[in-house]
Amino acid sequence: MLHRAFFFLALVPLALTACGTASGPRGGAATDTTRDGAPSQKVDSASIPDAVPRNEPRSKYGNPATYTVAGKTYRTLSDNEGYQESGIASWYGTKFHGRRTSSGEPYDMHGMTAAHKTLPLPTYAEVTNLQNGRKVTVKINDRGPFHENRLIDLSHAAASKLGILATGTGLVEVRAITPKCSGCKDADTLTPQPQNPVNDEARAVKLYLQVGAFRSRDNAKRLRDRIDEAAPEALKVQVIEGSLYRVRIGPFARVDEVDRFAGSLDKLGVQNTQVIID
Repeated sequence: MLHRAFFFLALVPLALTACGTASGPRGGAATDTTRDGAPSQKVDSASIPDAVPRNEPRSKYGNPATYTVAGKTYRTLSDNEGYQESGIASWYGTKFHGRRTSSGEPYDMHGMTAAHKTLPLPTYAEVTNLQNGRKVTVKINDRGPFHENRLIDLSHAAASKLGILATGTGLVEVRAITPKCSGCKDADTLTPQPQNPVNDEARAVKLYLQVGAFRSRDNAKRLRDRIDEAAPEALKVQVIEGSLYRVRIGPFARVDEVDRFAGSLDKLGVQNTQVIID
């Protein structure tokens, strides 16, 4: 299982005014080495209802224009309209249970919540496991995950319902839900949309790593040739032509292979990679 290394503690006003910098892991000092994990007692996550999208005011402390974690600056989105992205999901549990999230709410590993680096807090989202078709609706009320090439960090309950606890990660699609409720009060709830039936049959999903995007085809080819020398024979380095020339590597069989290869690219000075799922 993958563990979250850093936490943006948005409730501390100084963290938002002093260059928007977060200096330690979630809910504690930088020396906190408590291991994360699942609850000691088995919980029937299937009986936990999904989050119900509702109109809510923005978190007072959870939405700075920018913030910095581990030397990297993140820019929060002004709204969630039309947001849809695929990537790798992780999950977090006992280490952070009961601690304050970036929105100020206590983290409940048995609730249907999640963390995202840039979406406004709160944002409701539908998360789909692309490998088995399971869907959940979560309330994004926290910041993270700050592991390279991770898209969303799910609560233990949400990860369980999606079927990714055992592997620690999963390939997902995240689609923001914007409540539309003309003439009703902010606290009025909306009826959740019907979900597709659960299908646990494995689906063929291809996992790639995008390492650069260029306006110049020659620049893209130079990066391709440079990486091709370091890539294992099983991986294909391609230049994908479109509005930009994108250099893509894959397909990878597992998430840990993506992590290892992305780490090896650091030695070549290649950073800010992006996971692509076909």
